[in-house]
Amino acid sequence: MSIQMRAARKLRVHWPISAETFNRAAAGDLGALSGDQGVASLLQAVEQFQDLGDFGNYKHVFESTVGFEGFTCAQGATPTLGKVGERTISPTFVFTTYFDAQLSDDAVEGFMDQLAEIHPWELPVIELTGPVTIAAHRRAGELEGEAA
Repeated sequence: MSIQMRAARKLRVHWPISAETFNRAAAGDLGALSGDQGVASLLQAVEQFQDLGDFGNYKHVFESTVGFEGFTCAQGATPTLGKVGERTISPTFVFTTYFDAQLSDDAVEGFMDQLAEIHPWELPVIELTGPVTIAAHRRAGELEGEAA
């Protein structure tokens, strides 16, 4: 077995979901996510960008969690959820994927712009890291480009 290292950047998007979707997903019903219109639009947008989640023979690889976001809207905000001056807690789907650190800035800006445009929040939470190292184990005899 050998270890192959590569430089990548991480993209993480926090996406609001309904309480029903949250409860179903937390109980292990992953079909709840594909049935949620917002999450479905996120996953559909991500699939358009072949560079996101590319691990050789595995495409569109992502990690996800469900949790909560908390915030208080200040004066001047036009919230999708909650009211100005009140603390709001929102059930949230957190989507994380990786892409090659050498991907052009134009390509990165293209998918960041599209995600921001379809995101339901006035101020979307979209995180983008600098280069990180991803290590993949390879078994003897595996072809280049295959994930273990």
